[in-house]
Amino acid sequence: MKLNIMTYNTKHCEHYFEQKINFNAIAEVIKDNNAEIIGLNEMRGLGNDTEQFADQVKELAERLGYHYYFAKAIEIDFDGVGGPYGNGLLSKYPILEAETISIPDPLTKKYNGYYETRCILKAKVDVAGGLNVLVSHFGLNPDEAENAVNTVIENLPTEKTVFMGDLNLRPEDQLLNPIREQLVDVAIYSDKDLLTFPSTGPDRKIDYIFVSKDIKVTDADVPVIVASDHCPHTAVIEV
Repeated sequence: MKLNIMTYNTKHCEHYFEQKINFNAIAEVIKDNNAEIIGLNEMRGLGNDTEQFADQVKELAERLGYHYYFAKAIEIDFDGVGGPYGNGLLSKYPILEAETISIPDPLTKKYNGYYETRCILKAKVDVAGGLNVLVSHFGLNPDEAENAVNTVIENLPTEKTVFMGDLNLRPEDQLLNPIREQLVDVAIYSDKDLLTFPSTGPDRKIDYIFVSKDIKVTDADVPVIVASDHCPHTAVIEV
């Protein structure tokens, strides 16, 4: 069975040029690429300001007629306005089970960069006998990324698995090696560089789709679309 997969950092559905939340624009990107299973990063949940902190994954799901799950990583507060923030999953097919797995923060911060608690969304989708889907958004610092990689490996099913998200790592980064030992980067099936950020002129690859070795990949692409500040990353797989 062929499936269209997408990973997309939506920047909480804020349109790049409009600088305001535009659910229809993000939903159109998904529709235009015929994506059936979508991992979402930088999504907001329902908070104390229903315009800025709506249930964003649900909002997109309703526009698409899809099933959904939101995985909260943190609670954010902008001068009294805030709510949950994390990753999301949209699926054309029913979601059989889903959970949120917290990524441990480094015990000692080794770098001067911005630190933020992250999580992994882990789900099973009712398609092809059960497809395992993991979605994450890694931290910006190497010690955060190391903890994230370890947590992914600890929670990785052995078959029929897709892992995707904004990993904030370049392809040559050795921190990705443990994941590459277990999974296949769909980028190897493309003759393009698959640069994903920034959407107005992509010059780096930091968004990924990995699959278990029992999954066949027939296409991988990055449509250069300016809606979010990231381009969506797509793949066609056979399960």
